[in-house]
Amino acid sequence: MGLTAGVLAIDAGNSKTDVAVIAHDGTVLATARGAGFRPPAVGLEAAMASLTATVTQALTAARTPTVRHVSACLANADLPFEERQLTEALSTRAWGETTQVRNDTFAILRAGVTEPRGVAVVCGAGINCVGMRPDGRTARFPALGRVSGDWGGGWHLAEEALWHAARAQDGRGTATALAHTLPAHFGLPDMPALIEALHLEHLPPPRRHELTPVLFATAADGDGVARAIIDRQAEEIVTMVTVALTRLDLLGEETPVLLGGSVLAAQHAGLNGRIRSLLGERAPKAVPRVVTTSPVLGAGLLGLDHLSAAPEAHERLRRHYER
Repeated sequence: MGLTAGVLAIDAGNSKTDVAVIAHDGTVLATARGAGFRPPAVGLEAAMASLTATVTQALTAARTPTVRHVSACLANADLPFEERQLTEALSTRAWGETTQVRNDTFAILRAGVTEPRGVAVVCGAGINCVGMRPDGRTARFPALGRVSGDWGGGWHLAEEALWHAARAQDGRGTATALAHTLPAHFGLPDMPALIEALHLEHLPPPRRHELTPVLFATAADGDGVARAIIDRQAEEIVTMVTVALTRLDLLGEETPVLLGGSVLAAQHAGLNGRIRSLLGERAPKAVPRVVTTSPVLGAGLLGLDHLSAAPEAHERLRRHYER
């Protein structure tokens, strides 16, 4: 079968984009990596221009201008309207005969299971949770931040750590070692100096992400406030998983629960251990596992699902990314 019978798999997160051109038999013909996909920050046209450059690189390397199906798992495809808008934007590029857009959390889920069944949580810069069954039923959350009821993710954890540290410094809050470990990370003497550096952007805003590992290290050293923040994150993750399992009528069945994103992939014992403990109490048949495989594998498997490819094709593609 010709190259046009394959899949263009796209996993486009906020920080990076991975693309793979995959033959119908699961062979990876070409790959490319590009910048993150952030339509809310840069506008749809600019985001699509960046994505197009990465896709063009992969298609050129595969020596094919088009494929049968485009399987795109994209950050910021959180609402049905956004999925429709992005599907239209990708379809106009004529990369494939058909196009399907999903939220990028579905790539984590499909990468971690042998059939499209289970629940996945991504805790990276932000947080999201999705679930799916082979019959096509899904469970998901808007994942738009606090406005949609979300709590957590690396950025939020850093903000929480700063909030508690600032209040500890000036007496409004409980004493915590975060008041010392956070400014020390940047070589600053105290929280007032760190607050000033952040406010005046002497430290660029993206560097706040560096404070999340400091939070975990402080918690591991026994700080109660830091530990409470991490426990709250575990509670939120388990709540999302339990709700998704309930919506899909999977709470009483042995079901994979995939944990992905930079915060969970770091496998901090305090967070991941607490998640497993809480799941054991509230969803005892859940089978949690951290997924570190590239999510573009999941996008590719979803594409092969769409083409009703043979099981051998799925296995070949998985071997490529798990070797």
